[in-house]
Amino acid sequence: MNKMLERAIAQAVRLPEDEQETLASLMLEEMESERAWDDSFAKSESKLAAMAKQAKERHAKGETTPLVFPADK
Repeated sequence: MNKMLERAIAQAVRLPEDEQETLASLMLEEMESERAWDDSFAKSESKLAAMAKQAKERHAKGETTPLVFPADK
């Protein structure tokens, strides 16, 4: 366990039990969400690579236009 996690846990154990439950739920939800994103990206890696290749090809052919953001005007 790294130092930052140790400090966080040391503070968390001093919280009232209901706040500890809330914090634990939030942590577990966040870890599950990160795992789901990792899985999603891993499953779509080849599709993303194909889309990137297509975008580069279209750009090389001059078939793209630059994005203009309001701050750039």
